[in-house]
Amino acid sequence: MKILGISAHYHDSAAALVIDGMPVCAVQEERLSRRKGDASFPLSAIEWCLEHAGLEPEALDAVVFYERPM
Repeated sequence: MKILGISAHYHDSAAALVIDGMPVCAVQEERLSRRKGDASFPLSAIEWCLEHAGLEPEALDAVVFYERPM
């Protein structure tokens, strides 16, 4: 199972990818945007995780959201 986790709209937004229960990658948006404490939606972090794992968004089984749901 491929699960993308997202934390956004709070201090240090980020994305993480777990495949079959094992963490594959995770990155904070600020590492890519170069804005300290970036709380924006982590689009760059999501794209980085998918690219790192060689996945298209359609391949994900679930997307989960942490903290301050929309």
